[in-house]
Amino acid sequence: MRSQVSKRIAYATAFLFAAALVVLGSAAGVRAEVSLPDVLSDSMVLQRGVRVPVWGTASPGEAVTVNFAGQTKRTTAGADGRWRVWLDPLRANATPAVLTVAGKNKIELKNVLVGEVWLVSGQSNMQFTLAETREAQEAIAAANQPNIRLFNVSRQVAFKHKPPPLATWAACTPESVKDFSAAGYYFAVELQNELGVPIGVINSSYGGSQAEAWTPVEYLNANPELKPTVERTKVWDEERPRVKVEYEGQIKRWREEADKAKAAGARPSPSPAVPDALREYRIASSIYDGMIEPLIPFPVRGAFWYQGESNEERAEQYGILLPTMIRAWRERWRQGDFPFGIVQLPNYRDPRPEPADEAWSHVREAQRRTALSTRNAGLVVTIDIGEAHDIHPKDKLDVGRRMARWALADVYGRRMTATGPMFQSMKAGGDKLVLKFDEVGAGLRIRDGDKLQEFAVAGEDRKWHWAEARIVGKDKVEVWSADVPRPVAARYAFNNNPRHPNLTNDAGLPAAPFRTDDWPDPTAGKR
Repeated sequence: MRSQVSKRIAYATAFLFAAALVVLGSAAGVRAEVSLPDVLSDSMVLQRGVRVPVWGTASPGEAVTVNFAGQTKRTTAGADGRWRVWLDPLRANATPAVLTVAGKNKIELKNVLVGEVWLVSGQSNMQFTLAETREAQEAIAAANQPNIRLFNVSRQVAFKHKPPPLATWAACTPESVKDFSAAGYYFAVELQNELGVPIGVINSSYGGSQAEAWTPVEYLNANPELKPTVERTKVWDEERPRVKVEYEGQIKRWREEADKAKAAGARPSPSPAVPDALREYRIASSIYDGMIEPLIPFPVRGAFWYQGESNEERAEQYGILLPTMIRAWRERWRQGDFPFGIVQLPNYRDPRPEPADEAWSHVREAQRRTALSTRNAGLVVTIDIGEAHDIHPKDKLDVGRRMARWALADVYGRRMTATGPMFQSMKAGGDKLVLKFDEVGAGLRIRDGDKLQEFAVAGEDRKWHWAEARIVGKDKVEVWSADVPRPVAARYAFNNNPRHPNLTNDAGLPAAPFRTDDWPDPTAGKR
């Protein structure tokens, strides 16, 4: 029995061989024609208010002319066949227009709009489709949104298991939206309703992916703390033949056992996990190369990132990796420090009766600290909308709405609180700590009850105890514990799944889980 990996390799080999024959047979004709990258297609949305690049390939020295919105731009393809022009900043326009590119041949891109363009990216919770949500049937039926355009990057094409295009722009309809990112769609709806301009959303996400796969390899190699993510590739290359044989044997045995279980009316056990050595998307920079780099330099207003689950075992390193990835994207895009929203991991797994020190919470903390230390970045808090026994919570409506709220407040200047309360500073004094918060709106609030919960404090011994807490001002909370005479550090909602995190602002948005300490986490040193 051939494994899925074997089939993919065979398909890819056959496809590349066929493609090579086509190229060899008609190289001159292909070279003579002006061509465009996949991200430039019919039905696209161009970003308003910025210079817009239009680029592609042609024969070396070929004259190329681009016409759009009353502008005409001309250039000549370089010796490598590449060319690029820049359209002057455009105004939002919901009237479909045609963009033409002419050289020895002519390309017409129809139904082009101008508005706001965002990239949504990450792993399975961003990939999670509208069809998978609880309200899927109703939401899909209502998704006739001609001024929302979707570009759904294909993972199969990116890794050369299917022929191009990488994706095509499509107007939002019940058919086009069902397999699109639910969080990305809900974000677009909120944004379009508020701004009243066309919205384009590029969904480039991959379930089970790690952040190093989304980061250019040069940036990983440049940092000793991140270089091990690249060096793992060499290990996987060496062990892949052996692992492949072992995995195929495991799958064969599992199928036999599963068939017996079904015949006996029992539920089969889960299939064996695919080893990392056989996951091509776990290779450092692999997803960046196939799913991000091909989008550059298509202009976007900003990006949202919902990922971290697969980096849980290296939470400490994630605090270095995530800001590195953001910097890499921004530098490669050459659009400056464009807005970057980070969706913080939700509550997950069974609640614990005592304060815990678990890696999942430290990934959240890495996300929070990255949002605070990175220019033009923000945090979307989801501590109240996860599910204990499902790493893929079905509520993506609230995720999308909170993404839109941050964008509307911090990017578009709407007068609203962008997110939940964010820890700002701590003042120690005697047997109490006073914590100060930002993003409080009209003031801190308690949701569900009259007593704050999920605060913990520790003394110099670094042992955590549940704490009493009370709001002592518009933006301050006082915490203490009879078990800790002289507290030096505090945490809030720091368990994997805190039982009742009820600190909010007046908008009802939950406070972000945080810690005031810098003590080593359970993954310290793991690279």
